[in-house]
Amino acid sequence: MDLARLNRCRWSRHLAFNDRNHCSAEDAPPIVKQQCKEEEDEPERRKRSGTWPRTRSLNAPSPIQQFGPCGRIMKNSAMVMTIQDPASQRLTWYKPPLTVLVIKKVRDVSVLQPFVQLVKWLIEEKHMVVFVEQTVMDDTLLINNPGFSVVKEKLMTFRDGKDDLTDKIDFIICLGGDGTLLYASLLFQQSVPPVMAFHLGSLGFLTPFEFDNFQEQVTNVLEGHAALTLRSRLRCIIVRKNDELNRTSKPPTNLLVLNEVVIDRGPSPYLSNIDLFLDGKHITSVQGDGLIVSTPTGSTAYAVAAGASMIHPSVPAIMVTPICPHSLSFRPIVVPAGVELKISVSPDSRNTSWVSFDGRNRQELFHGDR
Repeated sequence: MDLARLNRCRWSRHLAFNDRNHCSAEDAPPIVKQQCKEEEDEPERRKRSGTWPRTRSLNAPSPIQQFGPCGRIMKNSAMVMTIQDPASQRLTWYKPPLTVLVIKKVRDVSVLQPFVQLVKWLIEEKHMVVFVEQTVMDDTLLINNPGFSVVKEKLMTFRDGKDDLTDKIDFIICLGGDGTLLYASLLFQQSVPPVMAFHLGSLGFLTPFEFDNFQEQVTNVLEGHAALTLRSRLRCIIVRKNDELNRTSKPPTNLLVLNEVVIDRGPSPYLSNIDLFLDGKHITSVQGDGLIVSTPTGSTAYAVAAGASMIHPSVPAIMVTPICPHSLSFRPIVVPAGVELKISVSPDSRNTSWVSFDGRNRQELFHGDR
């Protein structure tokens, strides 16, 4: 027990003992007064930041590294998995954020007024540099909005696939549903800035914020009073058989996806035959409509519709889910997050397969591709 806590305990016992003499906290030592003030402010601070004490952690603690009198894990930090308590993940800025990217749901009239209200507030009240997509500026409904014309000239624009936003954006705000957040993830194929997603769409698994009091909520995030939920992404590489045979220098397709990779039979009427390898070892051959490889974030999307379970986003895992398998033995499986999965079209497959990444970049997989 430290000295401050010891003095506090002694003083609380002294107050209880002299309760008949109406002893008050005004007579307490300065350190006790300071701690009492901090205790009074603690509920309000936690209410503002959205954190409350729990009796136990959501996740398991660090593993025991010694087994019996002789066996132990080699002292290498890369070989020991430590799971962090999600409640301890707090956002901090080493310098004040200056640039913000605002992404809104396309072709949705209900998002226009909140978008104009947010952008105008960020520019006039917070004095931030606001980036929006060029297609937003071309929206006829926005052009005719009198509030938007005031801030239109102050906005910075970018074009998807042409302009690189890496190291330009400090903070992202999404207005829409889960699809809007997936689009924001695809824009950043390296490090992703903190994302604050407001629920203004049809699905809300990834959009926990309500827009009613957005000024207070955004201010809390900009001041560093916010918790973080770290979400893993899948690095996907397509290796073509023809490129390997011809030894071409063409770089393979390399994508980071937040939800899932889907391999399906496409327009073919025949079932897919897909070989699945885990760290180079053949696990099974999937015969059915296809296969879903998802992150814990993606477990609440296509995977759960195909019969898989939901996984907490802080669990380091990858879920493999068959789509309508032609088998009674293959069910969704969960593998560790650090493994390498190889998926290829089986040599005896009657047709090719198709692959998509978070519902985009759909392309055909031929025999020998993986």
